[in-house]
Amino acid sequence: MRLRTLPLSLAGVILGSMLAVADFQVNPRVVVLVCVTTVCLQILSNLCNELGDVLHGTDTAERVGPAYGLNGGELSIGGMKDLIAGAVIACCISGAAMIHLSFGTFLCLESICMLLLGACAITAAMRYTLGRNPYGYRGLGDLYVFIFFGIVSVTGSYFVCAHTLLGWKLLLPAAAIGFFSVGVLNVNNIRDMASDAPNRRTVAIRLGVHRARIYQTVLICLGWLSMIAYCALRFVDWKHWIYFAVLPLFILHLRMVWTRTGRSLDAALPLLVMSTFALSVLASLGFCAYLF
Repeated sequence: MRLRTLPLSLAGVILGSMLAVADFQVNPRVVVLVCVTTVCLQILSNLCNELGDVLHGTDTAERVGPAYGLNGGELSIGGMKDLIAGAVIACCISGAAMIHLSFGTFLCLESICMLLLGACAITAAMRYTLGRNPYGYRGLGDLYVFIFFGIVSVTGSYFVCAHTLLGWKLLLPAAAIGFFSVGVLNVNNIRDMASDAPNRRTVAIRLGVHRARIYQTVLICLGWLSMIAYCALRFVDWKHWIYFAVLPLFILHLRMVWTRTGRSLDAALPLLVMSTFALSVLASLGFCAYLF
């Protein structure tokens, strides 16, 4: 299930939900179900990713990343398909409960839109590496990660909790989480360039190692600029800036990206995941500080 990726998926919904809490009175049970649904979607994506990579011959003995169940023999193809079916069911149950608890019905426009968005999220999670023409094998993974881990994650969770969106400014923290999430994918793709090259055309492979590192630096900088712009536009309060405490971790991450290759680069991935999660939690605490 690749548990080390779960904090990344939670970063966006925690930030979006807590921004809603800062602006409105929110049902805490809705926040919990938003987080549960997000975790289910991430697990679904991880399971599908592993199955797709094995079926396409991408995950081989030469892969430098962590070993997973199919390659290690702990799971069969049929067993993985059963797990994926169970994850889809979990996503549907949790998502439906979240929408019904939030809006009180499935028959209003807001609920229908969220149900459709949920269907799109499930499809996107499965189509990353599964199917005849998976978008992750065509260099489109970065775009989908930015949309679903960033824009949809933050604005969607805010809308489910608050039933409204307060202008375009919310796109700034959504973009920030999106940029950092794409950075996690890019580090993964830089690490796996050698094993991915025969079957996949990721952005990292298209750019080459040096330019992929520049791309990573740009992503991290854009993420920070987006958060800074949001805090500056919202209103001035020193508590809103406490997330700057994690800036050294992002600097350390970039240093690792520029100085490491192959298996040694793998440590940069969980570092960026946890740094993004910590930034989200600290930013949430800063915006909700007046409640305590």
